[in-house]
Amino acid sequence: MVTPTDVGRLVRELAPQVLVAVVRRHGGFDACEDAVQEALLAAAVQWPRDGLPDNPKGWLITTASRRRIEMWRADSARLRREESLLALTPPPSDPAPAVDDSLTLLLLCCHPALTPPSQVALTLRAVGGLTTAEIARAFLVPEATVAQRISRAKGRIKAAGAEFRMPPPAEQPERIAAVLHVLYLIFNEGYTASSGSELGRVELTAEAIRLTRQLRALLPAHGEVAGLLALMLLTDARRAARTAPDGGLVPLAEQDRGAWDTGAIAEGTALISDALATAPIGPYQLQAAIAAVHDEAARAEDTDWPQILALYNHLQVLAPGPMVTLNRIVAVSEVHGPRAALEQLTAAAADPVLAGHHRLHAVRAHLLEAAGDRDAAAVEFRQAARGTLSAPEQRYLEAQAARLNRGGGSCR
Repeated sequence: MVTPTDVGRLVRELAPQVLVAVVRRHGGFDACEDAVQEALLAAAVQWPRDGLPDNPKGWLITTASRRRIEMWRADSARLRREESLLALTPPPSDPAPAVDDSLTLLLLCCHPALTPPSQVALTLRAVGGLTTAEIARAFLVPEATVAQRISRAKGRIKAAGAEFRMPPPAEQPERIAAVLHVLYLIFNEGYTASSGSELGRVELTAEAIRLTRQLRALLPAHGEVAGLLALMLLTDARRAARTAPDGGLVPLAEQDRGAWDTGAIAEGTALISDALATAPIGPYQLQAAIAAVHDEAARAEDTDWPQILALYNHLQVLAPGPMVTLNRIVAVSEVHGPRAALEQLTAAAADPVLAGHHRLHAVRAHLLEAAGDRDAAAVEFRQAARGTLSAPEQRYLEAQAARLNRGGGSCR
């Protein structure tokens, strides 16, 4: 008998294909997406009870199409079309959407008229097949908030006159970059949750990796798609080792590297090695290369920090940002010492985005401790703890401050 977990996995894989087929047949992304969601919910209830149909995708397309017709009939403005709608027959049981259609769907969900939170929510629902409730639980926000984001997103797409077709070639690079950014945001929120009692949310990292694999299949020669997938795999490979039995955070230098996923590391390393050799270099490739250097070190002290600093120098030129700045300063400390890094951190703190960020205080605390100023480091650890909404991060930072006040040993 098929389990609800098996059904959930299957409908998420089929969701974008079903939506593509229904939109192609009936038009109107917003109404078709609602119809597909109802079909997915029906499958989640019926399939565990009755068993899988012979053709699950065809079942979903037929069910969604019928629901779309019912919605159309219910619209008073469509009454004149009632006679023609009655003559409609169910779509073929297993239409094969063109490869470009799946990419078109991703590009539509990441339309530039939408805000990043709306792009994330719409992508997870339309392409990922997650329900509104599942998205809300993953991001720890009320279901009504997610529903409102999705509703507004579909309204904005309609108002912008966006059609279900590939954008002109001149617009495609920017639109694909938006898709990559959305998948990156989903993964990051899953790997290090911005709030809540858990360090991460596996359902989000798994969904980001799955969707990026799909994008990789659609764009096999795109270096940044390969770079993003490699970055996710190389980072997620450490997941089992970054959480203590009590749920606490374990920093990279203290992790049991024997618990890292060697299969994911091998796949990610192969992906990034090929991308760097065959495609123009981009920010995701550079981040993946940095992750690969970390993962290749058998012990923390074996890490090739000069290579990491060189990669961050390149990344800072190609795609500067506050987190790139902070991470580069950590590498500076490892190569040139904490005093040099503290000087650069003082300059970086002039950036308003960084000035109030808890990670700036956390980095300063580590640098001050390395430089021998334990009292000042403890103050910074406490300041960082006050600035984060993540309970595991907060506990870790407070523990570091307490350790310094007790006169304990180094956290490294």
